[in-house]
Amino acid sequence: DPCQNGGHWTGISCACPRNVEGTFCQFGASTINITAELGLSVMMLARVTNRNFSEDMGDTSSTTYRSFVDEFGRTMDRIYHNISGYRGTQVLTLTRGSVVVNYKVLLHQPAGDTSFDHRARELLAAANTAAQPRNCSHSAGRCRVAGTPWGVGRGQGSPDWCYSSPELCRKYTPANFSRYYYPYRIQSSLLCVTNCTLNIPSSISCNSG
Repeated sequence: DPCQNGGHWTGISCACPRNVEGTFCQFGASTINITAELGLSVMMLARVTNRNFSEDMGDTSSTTYRSFVDEFGRTMDRIYHNISGYRGTQVLTLTRGSVVVNYKVLLHQPAGDTSFDHRARELLAAANTAAQPRNCSHSAGRCRVAGTPWGVGRGQGSPDWCYSSPELCRKYTPANFSRYYYPYRIQSSLLCVTNCTLNIPSSISCNSG
């Protein structure tokens, strides 16, 4: 079986997983559009400093991971329950430092004249003013998925902060290549790109990979 990166040999050619390409599935896709996957949501980061990251927190099937995510979800429900259209949170990744939670807040479609920007700012205010447990704090960066990024929290200097974090693309890119992708916003879409992607700032000529 000559197929790489999870590809499956059909007897004639390699059938590649999503976002992997090449004759032998040897390349990650040059551009991955994650706008639809993220849906109507606001990306957030929280740092839980009274917990230490353990290796099993990186395993979504582990008891430790599920227990942490359940507790985190209940805490966020208490913080955001008054936000118009709030329908829960979805944890994307847990990483070191002490535990950094990359998650998104799920929202219903706005009714009437309620703007998405307004509700996104409500989330920012709720996260920054909530009574935090000791040794627990939210990161300052906040952004929304589609359209113009918004919000500069406490101590955060750039409104594009969320779009510059490679963590945003990690869940949606091929595992062997995820470290090479970073978010890039164009009009109302959010893409995961690499330095080999054509027609973006700082792109380079990568030829065959």
